[in-house]
Amino acid sequence: MELKAEKREVFGKKTRALRRSGFIPAELYGHDVANIHLAVPAKEFQGVYKEAGGNTIVNLSFDGKPRLVIIHDVNMDYVKNDILSVDFHEVKMDEEITAAVPLKLVNESPAVKDLGGILVKAMDEIEVEAFPQNIPSEITVDLSSLTNLGDSIYVRDLPSKSSYKYAVDPDTVVVTASEPKEEEEEATPITPESVIVETEEKKAERDNNKEANGGE
Repeated sequence: MELKAEKREVFGKKTRALRRSGFIPAELYGHDVANIHLAVPAKEFQGVYKEAGGNTIVNLSFDGKPRLVIIHDVNMDYVKNDILSVDFHEVKMDEEITAAVPLKLVNESPAVKDLGGILVKAMDEIEVEAFPQNIPSEITVDLSSLTNLGDSIYVRDLPSKSSYKYAVDPDTVVVTASEPKEEEEEATPITPESVIVETEEKKAERDNNKEANGGE
């Protein structure tokens, strides 16, 4: 995938005018690479990001020189649903990198469907180590193995290939079919009768205390 960029000379609050003109401020960095301040067309970037996500190699061009990068981080304004800034990480095809890969849940859990369990996700993405060209676009999580309440899928249960490895402890929980929460007991309603009885009991207790203290 290709994306054109240009170097920028505006920073801080001045980037607001840059965004209004249809560009997104960006940073390019990487191993043995000096940071470069860039601007990318917002419309073109949104199209690339929608298709590439954060783990597909993008051919970023500026000053007539292409760079192989991945979209490392996107800073969002979730209220306005606007992209505030972008970080690109330049990669080398012969060097392994670590990238966050989204997890895709597939199939149904019998424990949830038939036993009323609650599906609890511990993570939405997982870090993977691989050469840039071998980073998967997604990792599938097969929920059909969750047959009993309390069953969990761990990192060690995820599909694996020799072309990449997980940068997470194998015993880390990915998703669990949790037992349904017990319904809370209904609170005893307060009635006028219960208030009167309680008042009479307290009055009797006070009278008994007075008698024990000689009427004081």
